[in-house]
Amino acid sequence: MDLMLKSPDEVRQAIAVLATGNGDALDRLVWTGVFGTGELRDLARQGVFDQCRSSGVYPASIHDLYIARGKGLAPTTFTVPAINIRGIAYDTARALFRARKRLGAGTVICEIARSEISYTDQRPAEYTFVVLAAALREGWTGPVFIQGDHFQINHKKYLADPAAEKQVVLDLAAEAIKAGFYNIDVDTSTLVDLDKPTHREQQHLNGTLCAEITAFIRKHEPAGVTISVGGEIGEVGGKNSTAEELEAFVEVTNAALARLAPGKAGLSKISIQTGTSHGGVPLPDGTIAAVKLDLDTLQALSTLSREKYGFAGAVQHGASTLPAEAFGEFPRRGACEVHLATEFQNMLLDHPRFPADLKKRIYDQLAVSEAGDRKATDTDEQFFYKVRKKALGLFKRDLWGMPADVRQAIGASLEERFTFLLSQLATQDTRELAEKHAPFVPGSFPSAIDTVGAGKGPEDVTGLSD
Repeated sequence: MDLMLKSPDEVRQAIAVLATGNGDALDRLVWTGVFGTGELRDLARQGVFDQCRSSGVYPASIHDLYIARGKGLAPTTFTVPAINIRGIAYDTARALFRARKRLGAGTVICEIARSEISYTDQRPAEYTFVVLAAALREGWTGPVFIQGDHFQINHKKYLADPAAEKQVVLDLAAEAIKAGFYNIDVDTSTLVDLDKPTHREQQHLNGTLCAEITAFIRKHEPAGVTISVGGEIGEVGGKNSTAEELEAFVEVTNAALARLAPGKAGLSKISIQTGTSHGGVPLPDGTIAAVKLDLDTLQALSTLSREKYGFAGAVQHGASTLPAEAFGEFPRRGACEVHLATEFQNMLLDHPRFPADLKKRIYDQLAVSEAGDRKATDTDEQFFYKVRKKALGLFKRDLWGMPADVRQAIGASLEERFTFLLSQLATQDTRELAEKHAPFVPGSFPSAIDTVGAGKGPEDVTGLSD
């Protein structure tokens, strides 16, 4: 399938009929805005952005809602799902907005991690464009919360060259802000040193560097927008977090922020470790190991972060592969946010309608290109489960170009799952609440022209997402 618009005049003709609700024209503009280059790409993106703005679809920050929650001025009875959209992003986002529209679920985040930007081949400008276009296609109006997930300092690279590694994250943050990412999770938890004698010393580098990146974000956020910034106290997959660690991290971070960005807003939430791991742990037969989730820690640290620091609560990462019955526990335990990613990737690649010939080509390619990541003890099932996420960028055009009936079937399955998750997390009927705390800010809408990083290639990073 090739929906590419071939000339500037064709792009302008497609833009001219957008206001009539012409879905085919929007689909072609999205394809051109993703796979086109130069003037065609920019024209297509700007045309869609202009229609989004006039239709009342806009990127926004969830900061004010989270702070209201921390002050007891907004309910704590729901958990915000932060959904990492990796593959067939337009179809996946459309499925999400259909579920959101049916449920009136306003408190939902669409996000992408530093590592995912690389292996899915989706720079921030493209990600914002696709998500907003999907919202427009499904008739959604109001704020759309787009988040940079795990803007993470790579531990090994930081040890080799601290200034260079920090600059990579600062550059990514600047690119993302310009693209309309008004929610950013700073992840410097890779620098926690548990060998230090006190909690404050253990969290010192984590908190100090988190504050430096947050101050940079505050300096570059658009006028009238307070970007929602989250910090992290324990790398997901490591030891479970404690109250002492949370307190030490926040005190270090707040002290540094008072010096670096006096009078500016601080963090709105805090990510903790409760026993999960990103993507789950694949067993030799390809199934995923059971997780012992520490819900008591999640509840205790959510309460502590609200009552002592005014945060929205604690954030649960690595939740994609948890059993279905776990999700209803998150709002009951006061978790403010839960990150979900790998399950939707699995639903795409393992869907019964997924083309067998395409899957074979993907696995044949990965067997060669990712051979260096294969452990001697890995079964085929374990190996491909761990590396197949990298196919999402390598085979991006093939995936987007699957037959329409295949994509529709996958989209229907995703929509059903999104509906379940949004309901379990109690986000239904939160649309008015989201609109109240995240109105449109004039001057905050991104431009498709001269967007920082719009033409950059993938970056080789090792960070993870859920």
